[in-house]
This record gives sequence, C-alpha cells and structure tokens, in this order.
Amino acid sequence: MIQRTLLRSSRSLTSCKPSTSRASSLIRPQFRAAFAPASKPLIASRWYATEPESKEAAKDEAAAPEGKGKEAEAGAEDSAKELEAKNKEIIELKDRYLRSVADFRNLQERTKRDMQAAKDFAIQKFAKDLVDTVDNLDRALGTVPAEKLNAKDKEENRDLIALYDGLRMTETILMSTLKKHGLERFDPSVEGEKFNPNEHEATFMTPMEGKEDNTVFHTQQKGFKLNGRILRAAKVGVVKNN
Repeated sequence: MIQRTLLRSSRSLTSCKPSTSRASSLIRPQFRAAFAPASKPLIASRWYATEPESKEAAKDEAAAPEGKGKEAEAGAEDSAKELEAKNKEIIELKDRYLRSVADFRNLQERTKRDMQAAKDFAIQKFAKDLVDTVDNLDRALGTVPAEKLNAKDKEENRDLIALYDGLRMTETILMSTLKKHGLERFDPSVEGEKFNPNEHEATFMTPMEGKEDNTVFHTQQKGFKLNGRILRAAKVGVVKNN
C-alpha cells in the first residue's frame, strides 16, 4: 500500500515538472546569479606577505652602492700603485739613458783626443832622430867667424861666404818645413827666460852681476817642441848669485 502511494506521488511530480528555460525565466533577476550553474571551476589563489621581500631588496640596493664604492677605491689604489711603479721605472730608465749618453760622449772625446795625439806625435821618433842633424847644421854655421863674414875684402872669403849662405838657406827651409809638422826649436837665452825645469836642463850655475837669480843666460844646446810638447829640453846655464 505504501509503495503504491509513493509511486503515484512520483508520477505526479514528473508530469508537473516545468522546463529548465521556463523555470529560469520565472526566477527573479536578482536571484538568477545564485541559481545559475557554474560554467567555470573556481581557482583557489593564495596570497603571501611582500613586506620582508621589499625590506631585503632595499637592503641589497643599499649595500650595492657601498660594495661598488669599495671596489672602485680598491681599483684606484691599484692604479695608483701601478702608476707609481711605472714612474719609478721611467726615472730609472731615463737615468740609465743619460749615463749611457754621457759615457758614449766621454768615449767619443777620449777617442778623439787619442786620435789627435796619435796624429800629432806620429813623427815623434823621426823628429828625435832629426834634431841631431839640425844640431850639426847649427854647429857648422856657428863655426864660421863673424869677422870673416863681415870683412871689407870679401873676395878672399867668397867661397866661405857662399857656403855659409847656402847652409843658412838650407837651415831656414828645413826649420820652416819642420814647423809645418809641429816641430819647433827654442832658445831660452835669447829672451832671458826664467829657469823652467819642465823645459830646461841646467848644466851649470854661476853668479852674474846685474841679473836675477834663476835667469837663463847661456844656451848650451837648443831645445825642441813637438806640437807644444817638449821633445828635448834645452841645456842652459843659470844665474845663481846667492
């Protein structure tokens, strides 16, 4: 009995059920959204606090310029040290260069002097051998008495005078040629020079009235110079009053 009653009730409900579209039209507009079927699934979202992250980012941003500043200071110090080392190296190289230039110039000057000395005194040995010949020629001229050269009757001494003139001309030409090559003869007694141990050799000393001490009054052998250097000292007599 109960089953039959339930079956009848269900049939009556089924026959009285309106269509979906009609039912939805009968619902008031303000309640449609509540009864509308869900077309999309709801997505659950989770929210987190961003304040700690912003603080950390601010700290990182504040620390970044400080780190960059330290790196810049370290780089500047390294650059300064490197520049100082380069400056020291440049100074050292410049000093070495100047020393090398000075040494080279000194070497040039020394070589130039040596070459000039070799050129000036190349004939030194030859000149020493030649001065003996000049001395003999000078002695030959000195053996001719002045009285015979100045005699009124020169016809008697014509040959002697001609020989003397020839020797004198030969000596003049020879001394002129030697002077071109730097060899000169000097006689300290002609001008009454003071005794100079670098140029003179005193063979004797004697007192003489009217003359100062250490004055050369006699030349026993004339001296020679080769380009300003004493080739042979003159042998002289010196005044010694005291």
